[in-house]
Amino acid sequence: MSKPVVAIVGRPNVGKSTLFNKLIGARLSIVEDTPGVTRDRIYGECEWDGRKICLIDTGGIEVKTSDLLLSQMREQAQLAIDTANVIVFVTDIHSGILAADRDIAAMLMKSGRPIILCVNKVDSVGEPPMEFYEFYNLGLGDPIAVSSVHGHGTGDLLDRVIELLPEETEEEDAVDTIHVAVIGKPNAGKSSLINKIVGENRCIVSDVAGTTRDAIDTEVENSYGNFVLIDTAGLRRKSRVTDTIEHYSVLRAQMAIERSDVCVIMIDATEGFTEQDSKVAGLAHESGKGCIIAVNKWDAVEKDGRTMESFRKSLQNDFSFMDYAPIIFISAKTGQRIDQLFSMIKQVAKSNSMRIATGMLNDVLAQATARVQPPTDKGRRLKIYYMTQASTNPPTFVCFVNSAELFHFSYQRYLENRIRETFGLEGTPIRFIIRERGDS
Repeated sequence: MSKPVVAIVGRPNVGKSTLFNKLIGARLSIVEDTPGVTRDRIYGECEWDGRKICLIDTGGIEVKTSDLLLSQMREQAQLAIDTANVIVFVTDIHSGILAADRDIAAMLMKSGRPIILCVNKVDSVGEPPMEFYEFYNLGLGDPIAVSSVHGHGTGDLLDRVIELLPEETEEEDAVDTIHVAVIGKPNAGKSSLINKIVGENRCIVSDVAGTTRDAIDTEVENSYGNFVLIDTAGLRRKSRVTDTIEHYSVLRAQMAIERSDVCVIMIDATEGFTEQDSKVAGLAHESGKGCIIAVNKWDAVEKDGRTMESFRKSLQNDFSFMDYAPIIFISAKTGQRIDQLFSMIKQVAKSNSMRIATGMLNDVLAQATARVQPPTDKGRRLKIYYMTQASTNPPTFVCFVNSAELFHFSYQRYLENRIRETFGLEGTPIRFIIRERGDS
């Protein structure tokens, strides 16, 4: 990654996520008064003094804990520290220096990275209160007073960050990167898949459903190209979204879908299809994204010679509204068919962004209408004058006709299938816009 990395760390509930959101200028990280809300690393981009910076927001660090989830959060923060050029250590002026702050300061000093001590929640302007000077006792140099809510002091903080960053290097030429959202209901194995691909514990993996609350970006480069994998919080039924944190997670997953090129919809093979799987897939379909249905935990299913084909036919029926989506059977645990998955992602992304020349499109239209006559009603026949592609992602075609009413869904589906067959549009929805002659 050519952009320098700045990790924002500290104990729980000192305002790290609020500061992160203020610096990137967007509500990307979940902000809630409940300690421990940000569980994984969140990435965002900030620009200051002409430099682009990659910011990482981390879960609160509990240095001494026997709690499994808290210890994993600490490991995630350590990974962020290890990859950072500069560390911003956030403390809270209201609570003063706690034992946890001293433990974290000792941990950070061992990293050898430049550290900026940030004293948050100094909401008044002017000379900081006397409590501010207590933080010199941490031995990390001059602290910077900041109000993450109001933005006071954030300019001074970013100035210090720029001072400590390494010299700027020439950026490499931009490469085509495919953004892949890994979505599905909780505990389908989304984080396990990404961890298997990357070969490190990039996302917290736990048997507790709903562990991943934030959308996490992971860059991957392999023989198939460059990818950004977005691990999302598992989408639950809306009736079960009882707390505000869970609500933010649902919104986050929807945002992750919006900024993706391809969605990998994870199905738990040991549970089979559920109504929630259909709703998750529906979000991706409605957003016009390329889609792949990945049946995970296939290694845990008892099989005979007909199991896979039977499962595939059942899923094709369950996902009849998106029968264009290819189905692949994988195991995040063993790595089975993950290589094939990347090949499929690349092909689906190509289909979703394909542009077809108007002449070629109308050749297909002429052949299709000659093979199957357009429908009639009360002696009047549908005439399709011509077709042109309006946009990509997904491929969207404008059809100019004599009567929109005569252009039945069944005939639209027939034309869609002919276009798919001719141009190999696998894994992407297709949209039609109908225009009667004379429409503006």
